[in-house]
Amino acid sequence: MTLYREAVFPVQRVAMTMSFKSLAAALALVILVPAAQAQTQVVPGSREQVKLTFAPVARQVAPAVVNIYTKRVVRAAASPLFADPFFRRFFGDVPGMSQERVQRSLGSGVLIAADGTVVTNHHVIKDADEVTVVLSDRREFEARIVGSDDRTDLAVLKIDGGRESFPTLTLGDSDAIEVGDVVMAVGNPFGVGQTVTQGIVSALARTNVGVSDVQSFIQTDAAINPGNSGGALVDLQGRLIGINTAIYSKDGGSNGIGFAIPTALVRQVAASIAKGGKVVRPWLGASGQAVTADLAQALKLPRPIGVLVNHIHGESPAARGGLADGDIIVAVEGREVDDPEGMRFRLATLPIGADARLTVLRNGAERTITVRLVAPPETPPRDKTDIAGRNPFSGATLVNLNPALAEEIGINSGLTGVMIFAIKRGSVANRLGLQPGDMLMKINERPVSSVADARRLLEAEQPRWAITIKRNGEVMSLVLGG
Repeated sequence: MTLYREAVFPVQRVAMTMSFKSLAAALALVILVPAAQAQTQVVPGSREQVKLTFAPVARQVAPAVVNIYTKRVVRAAASPLFADPFFRRFFGDVPGMSQERVQRSLGSGVLIAADGTVVTNHHVIKDADEVTVVLSDRREFEARIVGSDDRTDLAVLKIDGGRESFPTLTLGDSDAIEVGDVVMAVGNPFGVGQTVTQGIVSALARTNVGVSDVQSFIQTDAAINPGNSGGALVDLQGRLIGINTAIYSKDGGSNGIGFAIPTALVRQVAASIAKGGKVVRPWLGASGQAVTADLAQALKLPRPIGVLVNHIHGESPAARGGLADGDIIVAVEGREVDDPEGMRFRLATLPIGADARLTVLRNGAERTITVRLVAPPETPPRDKTDIAGRNPFSGATLVNLNPALAEEIGINSGLTGVMIFAIKRGSVANRLGLQPGDMLMKINERPVSSVADARRLLEAEQPRWAITIKRNGEVMSLVLGG
């Protein structure tokens, strides 16, 4: 099974309150029934009484859903021979050995403000040199990328219509929807033009999709296909409840399993990008693991729920608020969380400076802890340093890991120490198998707690080098020389 992000089809919901049960009854115009029951049957008196249509919602929503076309210029070798490293080593860059070509892609987007603010997926506009937004009335506008966030797969664009006020969709409450609610999707599948599909909410709070690391997706069975990414998922009142972003599919087509980013997150990310051009997520300063069935039994819980806290940063909102190791966070702002992904999602929907109410279990008793959310701090300073010389880390870039950097690259914000941030191809560090993300623990048996420590220990040439690193939780040692 393959996860496709290029093809997500927006879903819209019809503005009506008729249930499927009443619909079935209304459509049963000619049914053979016993005489006794026939006396209770009422024949619809007009076409309007039996007509079911999503047209009113489609008309309302369609003008605010746009098509997005991107263009990217890339350089490619004119011949496979020119791309061969052996050829390039001896002949270098030969005139005409590379050619420029244009890559084009398509997607969808949603106008969320009358001034021309459009929200779409990050992967729709990633690395684009030009972005064109086409409205439902076929007018085209060149779009400016205000900001983009790959961790949530969201981006904000801006089109300029002068004094024109663009049609928009109202952001609904994604926390108010339920499994079984009827929804509609609008987008541009395969570039055929604006298309509407209908389905239901199949599931909520899906955190194991793997599209991003801040996730709690709405699952829908509305038909979603390539080109629908960034389109609108709407309820029966025409309110935006999600931005479609991915599907499960074997061949790239719709199999009835699509995922949308809830507006609870869209609202906060769009506001953060509009304010500063990038997303700054609140920092709790606590991390943990999902409570499994085995853990629940060991902890004498009635069922698996929540996040078992196993690390708290000393100067974090969690520490100041009184959260402790061993606490089980079962809800954020009254919304249940089942795993760390769900907890990160709930926190990401809150603004910097907000007070977050955490419902925790401690020693079997439930209590509420209030923490003031802040931006992740740049402490200690990153001190980003390129390493050169005759040592095992030559060609590597070292950095002090702090909460702000950890948040940027999507790792546990409680980690501290010296991390390999980047490695040059073909360098000594690269040939030794060192990797970005490795944590530097020791050099020649001496502990390394900062980039300054590493620089000092690497300054003098040594006949023998012994280094210790941690990778994915495993400690590894490497000895070089006599």
